[in-house]
Formats: sequence, structure tokens, C-alpha cells
Amino acid sequence: MGNQTLKKLPEITLAFWVMKIAATTLGETAGDMFSMTLHLGYAISSLALISIFLITLLSQLFSKKYHPFLYWAVILSTSTAGTTMSDFMDRTLGLGYATGSLILFSLLLVVFLFWRLTAGSMSVNLIKSKKVELLYWIAILFSNTLGTALGDFLADSSGLGFLGGALLIGCLLAGIICMNYFTPLSKVGLFWAAFVLTRPFGATVGDLLSKVPAKGGLGFGTVGSSAVLALILIVLILVQIRQESRLSSLTLET
Repeated sequence: MGNQTLKKLPEITLAFWVMKIAATTLGETAGDMFSMTLHLGYAISSLALISIFLITLLSQLFSKKYHPFLYWAVILSTSTAGTTMSDFMDRTLGLGYATGSLILFSLLLVVFLFWRLTAGSMSVNLIKSKKVELLYWIAILFSNTLGTALGDFLADSSGLGFLGGALLIGCLLAGIICMNYFTPLSKVGLFWAAFVLTRPFGATVGDLLSKVPAKGGLGFGTVGSSAVLALILIVLILVQIRQESRLSSLTLET
């Protein structure tokens, strides 16, 4: 349990899930800001954001310990890149939300199968090499891209709207929490189910915040929503760093 890679990932606590939702919601609004508000288009935005993802990913892979800002920068870059990648598939290529979701779900299953066969477990607590850590990040990239497609499908194609989609996914996440505590179902499987669902939850909440009221949103815009969400995420990271610093000080004193 004392190997190098394990120290590079955060503990899976309530704070982790709150930060994950904040990051994925920011990824939705920031991705839309690049592709639509700044008029860069889905293809150019995807290339730019994937480049940022690769830079942050390489920095994470070659780091020697857990750096909160770096870790959440990779999470955020997978979320923003996933937003534009999904939109490129569903809208530019004309695949549609349902077909795009099916393709991305199949790709994610392939990643999970390869991970399971080569590493023996998909538990984030058993990541012991850069190869497995890379699979972890690839799974996150595909899960966030899938989550965007699912969120758009629920908000636009299902008739639920942004608020209805967010409420549905919120109920599903609550169900996963109950299953985690009250059923013998695989904790690893439930973790990844929650990880995937927090992305469409963030996508629908992000759309709810940024879209104009005529489209069912609150009208804060992509720039305003992104600024507020970025501030929230930064504050949460700073709180986490402070808590870890206090724990380290207590450990040294004892």
C-alpha cells in the first residue's frame, strides 16, 4: 500500500464527489464557452482541449506524489474535452445523442475489460503502475465524454429538460449511495457507475445554469457560470490542501 502511484490519487470521500460534480459542471460550461460562445467550433475546440488534457495528463503521470491542483486540472481537462468531443460526435458528425452514447458506452466497456484482464481489478485503491494509472485516466476521459452525451440526451431528446434530467440523475446517484451501504453489490462497480453518472448530472446542471430561460435555463451564460464554478472548485481544493496540511502536522507531532 506504500507504493508511489497510490499516493497520487485522492481519498474517495464526500468531498471528492462534491469536487467531482463541481469540476464536471465546470467542464460542461467551459466546453460550451470554447465551442459556442467563442465560436471556435466543436472540432477546433476538441483538438485544443485534448491537447490541454494530454499536457495535464503527462504532468500527472510523471509527478511523484498527489498534487490536488494538478489532479483536478486533469479531471477538469477530461471534462471539457469530453464535452466538445461528445458534441462533435453527436452534432457535427450527425450521430445523434443516442448513437453517440451507445458508441461511447461500448468504448468505455472495452477500456474496463482491458483494465480488468491486464490488472486483475479496476479498483482505484489498487493502482500500482503508470500503465494502470493511464487506464484510469482513459476510463475517466471516456466516462466524462459518455456523461456529456447522456446528459444532452436526457435534456434535449427525452423531453425531461435540464431540471428534469438533473433530478433523474440525482435520484439514480442517491440509489447508488443506498446500494453502496445496504447491498453486497461490488463497490468497484458502484464507484464507476457513480463516476459516470456525476458527469451527466454536471452536464444538465451546467446547461441549466448557462442556457437562456427560453431554452429552459437560468440564463447565467457560459462565461458567468464558468467563473463561479471555477471559484467554487478552487476554494474546495484550497480547503482540501489545508486539511491535509493539518493532518500532516498532527502526524508529525505524534
